[in-house]
Amino acid sequence: MATRIINPILPGFYPDPSMCEADGYFYLVCSSFSYVPGLPVFKSKNLVAWEQIGNVIDRPEQLDFTGAGVSRGLFAPTIRFHEGKFYCICTQVDKLGNFFVIADKPEGPWSNPIPIEGAEGIDPSLFFDDDGTTWYIGTRPAPEGPKYNGNWEIWIQKIDLETGKLLGESKGIWRGALRDCVWPEGPHIYKINGMYYLIHAEGGTGPDHAVCVARCETIDGEWKGKPSNPILTHRHLGSRAGIRNVGHADLVWCDGRWWMCCLASRPYGENGNRVCNMGRETFLVPVIWEEGWPVVSWETGKIEEAYSLSGHAVKRDIEDSNATAFPAVDDFNTDDLASYWLSLRKRDPAYINCKENSGVLRLYGAEPVSSDGNVSMVVRRQTGFSFEASCKADFHFDENEDTAGIICFQNEKYNYRLQLTLKGKIIILQLVRAAGGDDEILAEEVMTGGRKNVQIVLRVVAEHQKLSFEYGPDERNMMILAENIDASILSTDVAGGFVGTVVGMFAVAGGDWTQKKFFTDFDWFRYENSGREWIC
Repeated sequence: MATRIINPILPGFYPDPSMCEADGYFYLVCSSFSYVPGLPVFKSKNLVAWEQIGNVIDRPEQLDFTGAGVSRGLFAPTIRFHEGKFYCICTQVDKLGNFFVIADKPEGPWSNPIPIEGAEGIDPSLFFDDDGTTWYIGTRPAPEGPKYNGNWEIWIQKIDLETGKLLGESKGIWRGALRDCVWPEGPHIYKINGMYYLIHAEGGTGPDHAVCVARCETIDGEWKGKPSNPILTHRHLGSRAGIRNVGHADLVWCDGRWWMCCLASRPYGENGNRVCNMGRETFLVPVIWEEGWPVVSWETGKIEEAYSLSGHAVKRDIEDSNATAFPAVDDFNTDDLASYWLSLRKRDPAYINCKENSGVLRLYGAEPVSSDGNVSMVVRRQTGFSFEASCKADFHFDENEDTAGIICFQNEKYNYRLQLTLKGKIIILQLVRAAGGDDEILAEEVMTGGRKNVQIVLRVVAEHQKLSFEYGPDERNMMILAENIDASILSTDVAGGFVGTVVGMFAVAGGDWTQKKFFTDFDWFRYENSGREWIC
């Protein structure tokens, strides 16, 4: 039986965590931006072991992500349980804005979104007061006009969850703990021992990120911050810290103790070039209370690799397994893809399905992965510093420039593609790098000519920030196309944005993609981390 918290509890691109308890279980959701299905839902009995049980946004009719860049879409959800119902409130930037959905069970189905008219800003949350009032909490630009970039405020207003309408007047209650604070965000309100507490982040989502707290005797009164704010940050540790970008937190009560989930990033690399390929991950830290204020990770003040269930910092044992485990291999033997697989903007079953040819994932060629259109791509998160990812693919080419393969994807402008492409009557294997400008072919090899069908195994091997790209007829007979390729372009530090690296399969049509002439069948996909380092 697991007896310790192992961090990160969700390794890989799982930012902006929010958590609630219901009927003896804990549920956690994270941001997903423009990936679908969106807002993954995890379940745990004891905060130690987590499993994904579904996604909040899992139907095309719920939300439209057409034209959205990979780092747009869904920002900062909050999950809450109240009177037998689950609520998830979130922001779809650039489109619907702030909305909430409702479910009887956390695994779904969740309702279609209910928009909240007049809810300006982002990062919404809900608070159910003990007098029956429900409050909306959000963050918005300073109403009198921002004096500087990031001059925002946290505000509250009553809300009717039957209609989604805000009631009465809104009130700004907090502008951050520090003078000239930037981006007070991710607000959550709790009532503990008769006092209202506000947990929020500030300082932006990068190295200056921090978690702060304020309190008030009445929810709409004068809020005061803890004199020793921030209550959790790594910004004072500098660029050499093994964990940075710490912020965006939520509190939960478990077996007589308080815990706080938060996001943070783990940089890795050599010669001072330590960057964060996996983006922002989810961590869990213990909380105690002193003189009416929370004290986080009280023994060290930092996020530690592991904690006992009593909240003490401990070292990981070799027997300790990761808090969240996904299957290493998917043989695509079910009609529906597993809940951890992602696609960008939409997953049209006419172009991405496991039903048309039983036992394989079929991808029809669609628009280029660099576009903001209809992309045919199925990916999963990178969850370790070093890994191997491979697939067996059966290509059925039709027109010149039909292309498919395996991809390491940070965003539309920063990715690596190990791909087969039809060039006239010749099939060519290529390694393509997209690094903010035009695509660059780093290596290529003629595979065959005079035919339009080929089967091959493709593999990416990551050793920290060095990538090797391999191919062969089967896994026992692999050849190297290119090695010692710099992976740091797949980091948020280089590529920008809010997401982390994902790895998977893609297909691009060389001609009219709507004709569905070119497809690739993927017999299996394997992803395994090849090291268990906690930090580098």
